[in-house]
Amino acid sequence: MGYFLTLLLCFLASVCITPLVKRLAFAIGATDRPNQRKVHQKIMPRLGGLAIYVAFVIGVLFLDPDNAVEVPILIGSVIIIITGVLDDLIELSPKVKLAGQLIAAFVVVVFGGIQVEYINLPFGSQLHFGVLSIPLTILWIVGITNAINLIDGLDGLAAGVSAIALVTVTWMAFLKGDLFVAGMSIILIGSILGFLVYNFHPAKIFMGDTGALFLGYMISVLSLLGFKNVTAISFIIPVIILGVPISDTFFAIIRRLVKRQPLSAPDKSHLHHCLLRLGYTHRQTVLIIYGVSALFGLIAVILSKAAAWVSLIILTVIVLVLEVVAEKIGLVGHEYRPILRIVQGLRYVNGKMK
Repeated sequence: MGYFLTLLLCFLASVCITPLVKRLAFAIGATDRPNQRKVHQKIMPRLGGLAIYVAFVIGVLFLDPDNAVEVPILIGSVIIIITGVLDDLIELSPKVKLAGQLIAAFVVVVFGGIQVEYINLPFGSQLHFGVLSIPLTILWIVGITNAINLIDGLDGLAAGVSAIALVTVTWMAFLKGDLFVAGMSIILIGSILGFLVYNFHPAKIFMGDTGALFLGYMISVLSLLGFKNVTAISFIIPVIILGVPISDTFFAIIRRLVKRQPLSAPDKSHLHHCLLRLGYTHRQTVLIIYGVSALFGLIAVILSKAAAWVSLIILTVIVLVLEVVAEKIGLVGHEYRPILRIVQGLRYVNGKMK
């Protein structure tokens, strides 16, 4: 009952606070102007993540989740929020924005002790990361933070995908008896859903980097808390839960390497851009990606219960399907079609033999 009340409180708090943040964004000039890379056609307030954060803090105070890592997580979240607010106001350089993310990750890893120190391999052995434990954990936090930021390109997209990922994290946390992770996830879900009332298409406010960075940071930390020091297969579970932002980021990196562009170069070839070009409407595109995110969440739950050999088969199928879909919709580029060319060649040979 306490979790339901917390969810409801955070939802109502976010619903009430978001219009106030919208006024604040216009008052201080935290707005997003349309350009050739943006989908929206008018000036939009982009400080909406602040409403999510305030509702989140209210939820933490109400639920009072007791855990040694709570304070480092909250300190890191303040650093992330400051970075996001400044970026929404004055557009920080990529280096300064990255510095804020690294500091936040460092705080929660070093002072909170959230580290992936080892994974249990098959046949009873362990893979210890040793001195690489801290940098690998920081890399995970910064990577997921930026992955959520990259998919924040359509009304309600990043918020909805984050909420779906957090539902999966909550579900699996309850199964493991991890009430801290479950409680923090529920607080975030309520805060996001309240914001989505104003952010779903047609949006009245954007979450901006304030929201995208905060959600990415929190999701990365909570997924680490729930799945650190586990088996090799289970180590993949948080990756599957965040399958949409991670795969979109991965193919964005491949795309820029193929085109010999800087990794930080912006473009209009992300998953949502490709679906829009295929003729789907704004709302249809968002709902399709919601569905894919939910599917990834379901697969993650199945993997957590499946035998190792079944998990390996599922993971192989996922990788092949992702690659084929990426080639079909032009996620890397219309000339990048290695698997489809192999299939086409096999069909040609098969036709000749007949």
